[in-house]
Amino acid sequence: MLSVLSRARKSLANVAFGMAALVLAACQPGAGPTAGGPRIDASAPVAVALLVPSGSGQASDELLARSLQNAARLAISDLGSVKIDLRVYNTSGQPGQAQAMTNKAIDEGAKIILGPVFAQEANAAGVAAASRGINVLAFSNNPDIAGGNVFILGPTFDNTAARLASFAVRQGKRRIMIVHDQNVAGTLGRGAIERSVARAGGSVVAVGGYEFSQNGVVEAAPRIAAAAKSNSADALFLTADTAGALPLVSQLLTDSGMGPSDTQYIGLTRWDIPQATLALPGVQGGWFAMPDPALYQQYQSRYQTAFGEAPHPISGLAYDGIAAIGALIKQGRSNALTAEALTQGAGFVGVNGVFRLRTDGQNERGLAIAQVRNNQVVIIDAAPRSFGGAGF
Repeated sequence: MLSVLSRARKSLANVAFGMAALVLAACQPGAGPTAGGPRIDASAPVAVALLVPSGSGQASDELLARSLQNAARLAISDLGSVKIDLRVYNTSGQPGQAQAMTNKAIDEGAKIILGPVFAQEANAAGVAAASRGINVLAFSNNPDIAGGNVFILGPTFDNTAARLASFAVRQGKRRIMIVHDQNVAGTLGRGAIERSVARAGGSVVAVGGYEFSQNGVVEAAPRIAAAAKSNSADALFLTADTAGALPLVSQLLTDSGMGPSDTQYIGLTRWDIPQATLALPGVQGGWFAMPDPALYQQYQSRYQTAFGEAPHPISGLAYDGIAAIGALIKQGRSNALTAEALTQGAGFVGVNGVFRLRTDGQNERGLAIAQVRNNQVVIIDAAPRSFGGAGF
């Protein structure tokens, strides 16, 4: 999973977001939207600006840019009678260029901005669009840039932690110890877990951190295991990811007497990416959250058929953005792209499953609870298909 505060483009090479259903739908909102965005003519093609990181000179950015464009066009093809005039602008992954392209797009008639990817350029795009009364649906998962006219589509720690904490408490795992990296992402993950456990009715009985290094994990593991035992923790909620400390910390904690058979391991990040992670002894029996894998496979198959290559893992966010925009335009209202319309409580459905945008610019997504069993992913609590489901 992408670090919640990562601004480095290289980190996107390893990101993998689970995608979900290919349904383009918006549930009926309650009160009609009234402000916070432009007026549109829903009977005519609506100009949507897609900001992609092409032009940086990095092959990974070019691949990502192409995949985002393809996903957006696939979504448009599924809209039926809804007409979207998709206009693509290259940002080179740079804030200054993102700001310039945002202004250019709005000058050329864009009614909403989809993208960009990286947090700093998304923030720059948001600032440029704010004074023009235009909303931005960014592909970032960084909550620091969310709010005002900027809505983030990427999965957030708070959303994932809330789903897992709620499930854990329902399963009787009420005494939870947080085990976190002592870095920015780990600290933010710890905060998300603390808030979520409290809301779910559980208790954080201990917190154990480790320096983000091999030696740091080795030195901290016995201390963390001792604290878990002395505080009678039912579960260890780990912030580590597979590209970082997860392989080592999970194994060392198990070796220290905190085996999965005694204490439930819970992961804030995806434990199935890369797939080799599933073979780690320390993660066997562990829980983590993900979108419905069967639904993502449908998207992956359709994309492969249409474009002759596998989609970039983040590309589904572009599909989701178009899904939300198209579903709102389909309702035929001139205020379809205002903040109030975008944040309708019933939400939308896209390739990442059910999701909705919050008034604080963050999002909620329907996630499944997965368990690692015999080196395989087993869904033990299905992703909700609406916001009345168990995951919410």
